[in-house]
Amino acid sequence: MTQEHTRSGYFFLILILGSLTALAPFSIDMYLPGFPAIAKDFGVEQSRVGLSLSSFFIGISAGQLLYGPLLDRFGRKVPLILGLLVYIVASLGCVYAGTLNSLVILRFIQALGSCAATVASVAMVRDLFPVKENAKVFALLMLVVGASPMLAPTIGGYTAAAFHWHVVFIVLGGIGLLLLLATIWWLPESYKPDTTLSLKPGPIIQSFWTVATTPQFYAYAFTGAIAFSGLFAYVSGSPQVFMDVYHLDGKTYGWIFAGLSIGFIGCSQINSLLLKRYESRQIVPVALTLQGIIAVVMAVSAWNDWLSLTSLLVSLFLFLCCMGFINPNTAALCLAPFTKNAGTASALMGALQMGIGALAATVVSLYDTHNAVPLALTMCSTSLFAMMVLFIGRRQIKTTVAADKGSAVLSH
Repeated sequence: MTQEHTRSGYFFLILILGSLTALAPFSIDMYLPGFPAIAKDFGVEQSRVGLSLSSFFIGISAGQLLYGPLLDRFGRKVPLILGLLVYIVASLGCVYAGTLNSLVILRFIQALGSCAATVASVAMVRDLFPVKENAKVFALLMLVVGASPMLAPTIGGYTAAAFHWHVVFIVLGGIGLLLLLATIWWLPESYKPDTTLSLKPGPIIQSFWTVATTPQFYAYAFTGAIAFSGLFAYVSGSPQVFMDVYHLDGKTYGWIFAGLSIGFIGCSQINSLLLKRYESRQIVPVALTLQGIIAVVMAVSAWNDWLSLTSLLVSLFLFLCCMGFINPNTAALCLAPFTKNAGTASALMGALQMGIGALAATVVSLYDTHNAVPLALTMCSTSLFAMMVLFIGRRQIKTTVAADKGSAVLSH
């Protein structure tokens, strides 16, 4: 960062960028405790409410591909401001949604708006800070993002209990408004618009195709996305499992969700220490194998009705711990071969992650059962499928480009 920035200004800028990055995760997690009330108001099964979560994932997936070229063509702030405006309007629209279908559509639009914040904040880190400071800045942003799955469901649970689930979206709209004002008043424009950049489909598609056909990219991008979709299945299916099957209230669910998130966040930090001794390509297969074993045990236990609340919590915690090692390393490996197309590779990786995650979340939402079998089987399937993809994909890589050991990856 340039010298004219004061120390207080440095941390204030980090706070704004971190908050922008956390907007999408916060929007995912905060309304989860309100699932039973939403289902009751709309007269549907609670599992069907998960479709509004799936549509949000799809919106984020599409938005990843949309905003990359726009941020390069028009600068960072204009697309970001427009995206935040879309987010605010869609959030308020969710307050007045009269049917589940309308909520599903509005959540898709809300996701498109929030995606501008995610993509722009990561791009602005590259713009505003020297390359040697990027790893440190991303690590600081990771702490802000990591707080969202711990704070959001807890806040959402108390908000829904004290008021109504509609108020959750009023709060989200208010957060979007605060970020909009912070962007307009305090966030500098970090990138000069490139008027020579073509927004025609041909060049954009060619750039994505170049990335997608690189063996190291597709091997680790698909492995990471499929493995990570188990987390999406957990986020989508956990409200019904904990509040319907095990009869916990929204407040308790919020605290459990926050506690389980510590496994994912903590292990992602431990991963940084392991990278001082081991390479990413060594850590991924070990973590994925352990996750597969945990998922198989959980699925067999659920199928035979052996899964108590305690054993479920332990299984989910260990599963998420493994994810803390898998996600950052697969992401770093699939981005490592790229310099010129790093932005395109990042957008495509995010789109795959969210798109496959949306599919897993939808699968869980389609089953309305009074046990944890659909959730456990889906998480087991994603782990085993990811192992198979890694085994096949690595055979296509002739030379592995090592990942930067100081890199950090932002993801929910």
